[in-house]
Amino acid sequence: MQQEKSENAALVNHLTDLLNKGNAHVTLDESLKNIPFEMVDKKPHNLPYNLWQIAEHIRIAQWDILEFSKDANHQSPNWPDGYWPEKTKPSPEEWEDCIQQIKKDRNAFINLLKDSSEKLFTPFNYGDGQTLLREALVLADHNSYHTGEIVLLRRILDIWKK
Repeated sequence: MQQEKSENAALVNHLTDLLNKGNAHVTLDESLKNIPFEMVDKKPHNLPYNLWQIAEHIRIAQWDILEFSKDANHQSPNWPDGYWPEKTKPSPEEWEDCIQQIKKDRNAFINLLKDSSEKLFTPFNYGDGQTLLREALVLADHNSYHTGEIVLLRRILDIWKK
């Protein structure tokens, strides 16, 4: 039993690193850092989305994963429209709130992992057999995918690190 707790704690540490660190690539926080506000709504080369839309999509999806993982009564947004912002340009306050909420919800998910480390493999008593481990991996995969898009958009817009 002690070894299992130790292994679960190690797994939670790895998942925390996966969600917070870039490991082999840029972190989500780094990808969103120092974006000039006047660039958040630019859609280069006929791409279907801009930086704001991707960041807000990350926020919505991450919030949904967090809430689903802790609340059997959570109602997810309609797929796919409910996972993307309705407008293509935020106010400066909405942009900043989005970035801060991404960090806040990610930290809340990590705290949920830490508080539930003994239940990582236990299917939720709702849903279709999802576990907290699965949701952590989905969250990390989703954020990583869109982090790459953000970096690419920033490179195209010529606002990436030089």
